[in-house]
Amino acid sequence: MCSGETPGELVARLAKQKAADVIEQLETAEDGAGEALVVACDTVAECVGQILGKPANREHARQMLGLLSGREHRVWSGLCLQDAPGGAPRLGVALTTLRMESLAEDAIEQYLDSGLWEGKAGAFGYQDRTGWLHIVEGSESNVIGLPMELLAEMLDCRG
Repeated sequence: MCSGETPGELVARLAKQKAADVIEQLETAEDGAGEALVVACDTVAECVGQILGKPANREHARQMLGLLSGREHRVWSGLCLQDAPGGAPRLGVALTTLRMESLAEDAIEQYLDSGLWEGKAGAFGYQDRTGWLHIVEGSESNVIGLPMELLAEMLDCRG
């Protein structure tokens, strides 16, 4: 995260970079890119001012879940749409507020044992239907990984 960057700015920047990386790959492909709409997204969780990306390992996941336990937190997703070749990136940010119930150590260990935390921002997956995550405000699809409402809105604005 760049100094002074908000979670929303972070995910927008990362989504824009992902789109640029895909467009670069398309442009250097042997058979050429043709025309394409690139959709890129990046998601982080944020709790008490800490950005929670994907955990590096089980212990890191345990620390994240301990931080989130019993607290409200936010899931931020940056979405970038960019026409290739030559289109300008269009950026949007979705925000969802969740509350995680207080988790007993054995509940955290069971979830860690499941491996479902791997590769997920904040070390959890709302789609895992654990029962201990509740949306306070915002989009369920945002928490799962692609803010469908924002995507539909951005596609409608394409003209």
